[in-house]
Amino acid sequence: MTRLSVNINKVALLRNSRGGNLPDLVQVAKDCEAFGAEGITVHPRPDQRHIRYDDVPALHAVVSTEFNIEGNPTRDFLDLVLAWPPHQCTLVPDSPDQLTSDAGWNTVGNGAELKEVCAELHKKGIRVSVFVDPIPKMVEGAKQAGADRIELYTGPFAHDFKTDPAAAVRAYTEAARVANEIGIGINAGHDLNLENLKFFQDHCPGLLEVSIGHALISDALYYGLSNTIRMYLRQMQTK
Repeated sequence: MTRLSVNINKVALLRNSRGGNLPDLVQVAKDCEAFGAEGITVHPRPDQRHIRYDDVPALHAVVSTEFNIEGNPTRDFLDLVLAWPPHQCTLVPDSPDQLTSDAGWNTVGNGAELKEVCAELHKKGIRVSVFVDPIPKMVEGAKQAGADRIELYTGPFAHDFKTDPAAAVRAYTEAARVANEIGIGINAGHDLNLENLKFFQDHCPGLLEVSIGHALISDALYYGLSNTIRMYLRQMQTK
């Protein structure tokens, strides 16, 4: 069954907009788990505009499901991850000034770099996922670099789903087939929501985990956090 990891970056963004500790990020993480989330994801960026580096120790102390830290593997980021080892580290090739992650790794061109990072994280017992576009050779490159999983970048799927769901998911189905053949796990994330999540899951065989933040937190404004998490879980459990 596919696991739901809630990305709480937008909660931190709201907190940071006024200073102080409202909303309480640690309490929100604990509540997400109590409401059924099977993981917590954070993505600290160099400008710390949402999740801050000093949030990580406090979250590390309380997350009881799966803690996933994602980001560009700069030295500062890797030092943070190694000091507070999560269950999973997702490597994302975003530049410091990027608004949001919008492309996967070139796992062929950056294969040597990724291999070194994977080895360093594995020494701490951290599972490594690499953010990739749904391109078979990029999936294969992640495997060759030593990654345990890929995270499929689903932004294009979410955009095209509105007009042609079958065409939108086709490349992801093929990437999943390749991943399953070569023995690398499959995660996915970016712009997945209550409208497209079930369709994506149904057409991505072997999907282990989805990381959802922006849409889920936005939905929580209307439905409440507890109800929203249950709604997402129901989407993934409905056959």
